[in-house]
Amino acid sequence: MGTAVRGSADHGTSTLRAALAATPRRPLLLATALLTLSLIAYATLCLAMRFEMADAVVYRAEGAAAASGHGLYDLRVTKWNLPATYPPFAAILFMPTSWLPMDMLRLTVTEVNVVLLAVFAHLSFRFTGWPRRAELRPVAIMVAVATGIWIEPVFQTLVFGQVNIALACLVLWDLSRPDGARGKGIAIGIAAGIKLTPALFTVYLLLSGRIRAAAVSVASFAGTVLIGWLVLPAATGQYFTRMMFDTARVGKTWLVDNQSLQGVVDRFLHTPTAGLGWMIPAALVAAGGLAVAVFASRRGLETWGVLSAAVTALLISPISWSHHWVWCVPLITLLAAEARRITWRRAAVAAVIVGFTARTMWIVHQKGDLTLHLPWWRQLLASPYPLMGLAFLAVTAVRVRRRALPTCSA
Repeated sequence: MGTAVRGSADHGTSTLRAALAATPRRPLLLATALLTLSLIAYATLCLAMRFEMADAVVYRAEGAAAASGHGLYDLRVTKWNLPATYPPFAAILFMPTSWLPMDMLRLTVTEVNVVLLAVFAHLSFRFTGWPRRAELRPVAIMVAVATGIWIEPVFQTLVFGQVNIALACLVLWDLSRPDGARGKGIAIGIAAGIKLTPALFTVYLLLSGRIRAAAVSVASFAGTVLIGWLVLPAATGQYFTRMMFDTARVGKTWLVDNQSLQGVVDRFLHTPTAGLGWMIPAALVAAGGLAVAVFASRRGLETWGVLSAAVTALLISPISWSHHWVWCVPLITLLAAEARRITWRRAAVAAVIVGFTARTMWIVHQKGDLTLHLPWWRQLLASPYPLMGLAFLAVTAVRVRRRALPTCSA
């Protein structure tokens, strides 16, 4: 077994060396310089601003509560009195974070997230088949990390010390594998066990006819629940009977950093509780978004299908903080791959990049409940991600309709 592991590692190392050796020297040096400057700039900003990394603080407290065996959903930490909102399985995984001093944890989480961003970029390039020249992939990954750090959802993920990129990597790795791959669906189940939202990808697998992968995903998720129950039985019962239904614990849905459909409706109707005003559009978007995703998959547009499912999950979730939209990384990659030499498509890609970088929701942000009284034109600036998400689903629907015959996925 050890020989097999060493052989696999040696093969991976030799593949990486071969890719780097084949990469043109000048682009590689320029990309390395860009990445170095970007990381130095971010490190300097961190030292100057001393980001608290609130979510990493919560994860550390969850890990400590899981280690002690009690008080998981009673804890409140940071100056914002943040509670634990993830399933017990996540708290179990967070236990090692409680062993580190806070400054060391902040550094470790940042470094891990930067590495995961590189992995996420690699998966996005592999999934979309772009750039077409394999020898340019190392350069593309370094450029993606260097620039991706400053895209708002990724930047916020780093600042808060969030797990969004890790979850997205699990899901994208799983879905980018061939349908006959052994254990396909297991990583989606694990991601859903950490945070429930990825469970929508299980529905996507089921509706697109990949029943075995969907079953594996369900079994994998059930395994995370079982582990949670074995280690933290009381907390598991508490979470799955009460906490998972209490969205008020997560935060106020009308805040500008909530880039979900409910956030849009709440702000548009000037009410903190839109009720049916949100539920009906959410149900329609869920049905329409999943239909678009499934039809895209069945027409051989798997990349479009997966991203449509991701966008649908972000839209219909009661709360999708801006940093949850890290799926913009493969989305931008896909649009760039499709743009090629068509001018208007390139302009559309540029517009999407600007949309995910401009931080317009923070520009129009108002203190207190003044956010509920924004004029209509500021409403548009307060909800850039849901609007782009709906536009992406519409574009995908048109793309699927024009696809006359099924072909192999990208």
